[in-house]
Amino acid sequence: MKLEEYNISVDQHSDGVFRFILKNIKDEDKARDIVQDSFEKLWRNVENVNFLKVKSYLYTTAYRTMIDLIRREKRKEDFDQVDVSIYSHSQHYTGLKEILDQALERLSDIQRSVVLLRDYEGYNYQEIAEITELSESQVKVYIYRARKKMKDYIGQMESVI
Repeated sequence: MKLEEYNISVDQHSDGVFRFILKNIKDEDKARDIVQDSFEKLWRNVENVNFLKVKSYLYTTAYRTMIDLIRREKRKEDFDQVDVSIYSHSQHYTGLKEILDQALERLSDIQRSVVLLRDYEGYNYQEIAEITELSESQVKVYIYRARKKMKDYIGQMESVI
């Protein structure tokens, strides 16, 4: 890949990668760091990356960086300081977007990632499998289970409203 192609890839894909990571971890600063790290890794590996496959490379790199960050933070988490109110729901109807965000928060990391890649970013199953290093059938199963879990949660919310 050439310098011009690298600059084009930054222009074309930085916003999408940022949205994907932000939707997963809900922290703008960490999302910016992950995106920056992903583009740094691309720059270091620029000679070996095909420009036609740069989008997949960036999303895969960002996804792996995000998973590494999540794993590091899980080890550091102090369970005595966990706020119980974030795990309970006592609010009234707050709007569809908020309910969907709450449903997304209840998913596991991998379920949230594949649903966001499929439903928010528009990737097909094969592309998601490449990014997450899962088989295509695993991706379909995770998406199905995630959607079912979200549907069950939203159904519970309708009875509350």
